[in-house]
Amino acid sequence: MQILLAEDDDGVAAALVEVLYDHGHVTRRVRYGRDVLTYHRSSDLLLLDLGLPDTDGLDVLRALRAVSDMSVVVLTARGDERSVVRGLRLGADDYLVKPVRLAELLARIDAVTRRRAARSVADSVVRTVRAGDVEVDLDARRVRVGGAEVELTAKEFAILAVLAGRAGTAVSREQLLDEVWGDASHTVSRSLDVHLTQMRAKLRRPELLTTIRGFGYRFGDDGS
Repeated sequence: MQILLAEDDDGVAAALVEVLYDHGHVTRRVRYGRDVLTYHRSSDLLLLDLGLPDTDGLDVLRALRAVSDMSVVVLTARGDERSVVRGLRLGADDYLVKPVRLAELLARIDAVTRRRAARSVADSVVRTVRAGDVEVDLDARRVRVGGAEVELTAKEFAILAVLAGRAGTAVSREQLLDEVWGDASHTVSRSLDVHLTQMRAKLRRPELLTTIRGFGYRFGDDGS
């Protein structure tokens, strides 16, 4: 497994990298919170210290969750109840307080990985998404509206696939940009608006994609 370790203490980082290597994990160590957002796409799991030198780890977690659902285990000396609760509510899969026994850390990583794998299997079962008379076949990359096939460009389908894959769930603009373009620059953000406008015109179902002001978009709804 590819593990991203955000830890500013050189001694702690070296010990963790060695233990993880001995158990078959490839680890990239970073010191700063900004590096988490740079390297997260090439990793399977993040070990996150909250006391980073450039920003609070909870802010890193909040920003990461806007663009990624990767597994996150918080590993920190901050053990007060408020921090633990905030970390879990912001989307951490687990929260461990230093000093932590290495055997327990490895067991927690395995447990988080098993839960994520089980969710992935469940998600992979549903590969055709329907909302009203719109059908999105994620494997065949085919869209039908009222039984008639609609031709979308590669980028338009990529955007639709991200939204349809999370039907009924709000998806942030940042997450769309990260998954489709791997970038969240102003130029790419404007490109997203153009593609969304073109896609909506082709689908001719204004109720299909809901804009959530100040956040992002939702495909279908709970009643679809």
